[in-house]
Amino acid sequence: MQFKCLDLDENGQLTPDEMKLFMRSSMSENEMPFEDVLRPNTRHDCTRGPFKLSLILGNRMETGNDNADASSSSSNSFYTFPPLPPIILPRSPSNQEEGNIPPLFDPPLQLALRNHHEIMRQSLKEQYILRISHFFDNPLGGFRINDAEFKSVITKKVCQLPSFFSAALFRKIDIKSSGIVTRDKFIRYWVDRDMLTMDTVTQMYRILKQPDHEYLSQVDFKPVLQELLETHPGLEFLKTKPNFQKRYAETVIYRIFYHINRRGNGRLSLRELKRGNLIPAMQRVDDEEDTDGVLRYFSYKQFYVIYRKFGEVDANHDFLIDQGDLLTYGDGALTSRIVARIFEQASLKFTCEVARHMNYEDFVYFLISVEDKSSEPSVEYWFKLLDLDGNGKLTPGEMRYFYEDHAKKPVSFEMILCQIIDMIAPEREEYITLRDLKRSDLSRIVFEVLSNRGKLLAFDDRVRFPLPRRRGHQHPDLIEWLRFVDKEFESMLIDAEFISSSEDEPMEDWGEPIEEMHD
Repeated sequence: MQFKCLDLDENGQLTPDEMKLFMRSSMSENEMPFEDVLRPNTRHDCTRGPFKLSLILGNRMETGNDNADASSSSSNSFYTFPPLPPIILPRSPSNQEEGNIPPLFDPPLQLALRNHHEIMRQSLKEQYILRISHFFDNPLGGFRINDAEFKSVITKKVCQLPSFFSAALFRKIDIKSSGIVTRDKFIRYWVDRDMLTMDTVTQMYRILKQPDHEYLSQVDFKPVLQELLETHPGLEFLKTKPNFQKRYAETVIYRIFYHINRRGNGRLSLRELKRGNLIPAMQRVDDEEDTDGVLRYFSYKQFYVIYRKFGEVDANHDFLIDQGDLLTYGDGALTSRIVARIFEQASLKFTCEVARHMNYEDFVYFLISVEDKSSEPSVEYWFKLLDLDGNGKLTPGEMRYFYEDHAKKPVSFEMILCQIIDMIAPEREEYITLRDLKRSDLSRIVFEVLSNRGKLLAFDDRVRFPLPRRRGHQHPDLIEWLRFVDKEFESMLIDAEFISSSEDEPMEDWGEPIEEMHD
């Protein structure tokens, strides 16, 4: 019946003029021209198929509803088409002449949407420029790098970045080092380069990275951490101790790369940065007056504990730790076989250039792995230590090898093995894989039972009756680490008060800072 309504001359044929008449009455001036609808060489021709034609004409046509009409017009009906042919990919130019490859055209609707998107995008840019232009209306016509307004207005308010990105952002904009960022320079960098439309992670990544790199190195974080140390109220007390400023900065960097650079190659990719939790931590530390309110990366208390623990192991203060030094960690808690595996670099290659020695960066990785066995990098670290043959399977024989290194064994290995299997519930009882350990909340107990003498005895009752992690905790992945830090910090405060009463420095600096080690 719908066909008869469109067939004005009732000749049984729907001509282009008849369709054009109806389309002009139902379409606006900005919609697709009628000639484009009938274009035969588009991949998504809107005239093919009854449903697509009905969308153009404003009616949902249904074929086969009127049997009489369908039978009488089955051969002549314009909107009854054969099915679309299958998509055939063109052969390579080596198999056919280049001139025979048909050109590919975008669908008219896709072109219209793309043009509309570009118009909207340009309009938003123009509105953005109008809104920010007045910030540059000052006698200088812009900002210098140390201007407080550039930090508080341009970096923080306009770009919505942490305030300690101010200097790094300034240098990216002022590529010719003129010392001034004008309105036009800012627009060329932030608007014309589409920084405005990027997500925050990508913005920070592009500001930090070197122009010829597609990754972030440790040195790339130095400018923002230096500015953080100079401007953050919670770190103001370090201004008179530049050596400890540098130690704090390098510790933050090491922790960032430990947790986020999962490839362990020292090159932090944009994908790794997006998967990590660094950006929220940066934004949080910018808003907090006390760095200890930020539990990841930036806490000064956590830096203090890490640095002091290194000093306890490095007895001769040569900024190097050998295998004998590490055996003293935790009052000799680690077994000799585990320490030997660490110095075999089974889990992590040392950055120390002195053979058979560990430097501060290597120690930071070690300490976090030892005291925070619940984190995913730590699980991987310990699995590689215990997997003697490196075949990705932790067998009973390998576990027995490490368990037998304990001087005191509260229970037999067979009982320990049964408890381990019950806790981890591996897919196959013959061995445990890394995947099995990552799925379990109790994998840390396995590592401690096999490597740490003190914690084997302390966790004896827990191994028999293992307790799950507290799932209601705000940061369940940080429970063990925060517990360790709090305990050690309290003990160190007592020691520091005793040393302070003797008018000595609470901490001692030694070794070379990060920039000197990398230069």
